[in-house]
Amino acid sequence: MTNTKNTSDSQNSRNSPKNQEVDTADPRPSPMEVLRHARTQLAELTGMAAESVSSFEQTEDGWSLEVEVLELARVPDTMSLMASYQVDLDPEGQLTGYRRVRRYERGRADSHRPGGR
Repeated sequence: MTNTKNTSDSQNSRNSPKNQEVDTADPRPSPMEVLRHARTQLAELTGMAAESVSSFEQTEDGWSLEVEVLELARVPDTMSLMASYQVDLDPEGQLTGYRRVRRYERGRADSHRPGGR
């Protein structure tokens, strides 16, 4: 009986989707993991918490994000100074560089119009 049970268990384990081989050769993080890790790394480097990610794309060199951070809190909140940071990461999601590309008051809309007019 033990042999029969072991045989059926091994057959079940071979047919079970849980035991199918997983490709562990590809260590790339998922996009959500990249976003979370980028926000954390930027906060550690700048001392400013990321409020949102306004742009995110995979590039030939890894990932590129635009992250919005609160640079200076003011009262009322609509007068607080915000900044957009361009954040570059390698394919594994490690931050390789960042730079501030824009600074603005929280309550202000972009000054340029779509289409360059």
